Amino acid sequence: MPFEKIQAEKLSAAVIKQIELLILRGILRPGDRLPSERELSEKLGVSRPSLREAISELQARGLLEPRAGAGIFVGNVMGAAFSETLVRLFADHEEAMFDYISFRRDLEGMAAERAARHGSDTDLQVIDAIFQKMETAHGKRNPTEESQLDAEFHLAIIEASHNVVMLHTMRAMFQLLREGVFYNRQIMFKQRTTRETLLGQHRAINEALQARDPAAARDAVWAHLSFVENSMTDQRRSDQHEAVARQRLEQEALR
Repeated sequence: MPFEKIQAEKLSAAVIKQIELLILRGILRPGDRLPSERELSEKLGVSRPSLREAISELQARGLLEPRAGAGIFVGNVMGAAFSETLVRLFADHEEAMFDYISFRRDLEGMAAERAARHGSDTDLQVIDAIFQKMETAHGKRNPTEESQLDAEFHLAIIEASHNVVMLHTMRAMFQLLREGVFYNRQIMFKQRTTRETLLGQHRAINEALQARDPAAARDAVWAHLSFVENSMTDQRRSDQHEAVARQRLEQEALR
C-alpha cells in the first residue's frame, strides 16, 4: 500500500517555512534586518539551537545573509532577476525604456484591478497613507522624496493584488528604475505643471481603489503610464532638437 508513517516536522523546518513565506509574500524585503537571536527565538517559540539550524539553512539557500557586527539580513533575492549583461543592454538602448513602460502599464493595470477586488481594507489604508505622504512631499518640492514615494505607491498596489509572482517581478523592475537604468524619474518633476498632473493622476488611482472600482483603477493606471510614456517621448524629441540647435550655434560662430 502506498502509505508511509507521518514524520513529525522538525522545529527548524517550521521556522524555515515561516521565514520563507514572509519573504515570498514581500513582508520581509531584501536588506531587512532580522530581530536578535534571543528576540526571534522568543517570538517563534523555539529554542536557540533550532533557530540557528534554520538560519544556517536559509543562509545556505541565499535567502539570508550575515553581516559582521550587524546581524542577519534578508538577502538580495532579486539580484539574479536580470544579469549584468542584460542590465547594460537595457541601459544602452532607448527602446528598452518604452518597452518597460508598456510592460508596467499592462501588469500594473491588472494589479490595480486585483487590488480593487481582492485587497483588504488594511491594504487600501496603506495605499492611501502613502498617497497622503505624496501630497505632503508635493508641497515641499522635493523631487527625490516624490520619486521615492511614487515607487512606494505603485509597489503598494502590487502588494495589494496578493500575487507573489507579480510582486517579485515588479520589485525587480522597480529596482532597475531606482538605479536609473531606464530613465530618471526626477526629470518628470522639474516643471510645476507636470508635477501637478502626476499628483492628480495618482489621486485618481487612489480614489478608484478606495471606491473598489476595478475598471476605474485599471483605467487610471493606464492613463498615468501613457502620460509618462508621452512625456518621455517629448523629452527625447526636445533633447534631439537641442543637440541640433547647439550644432547650428557652433557652426554660426565659425562664419
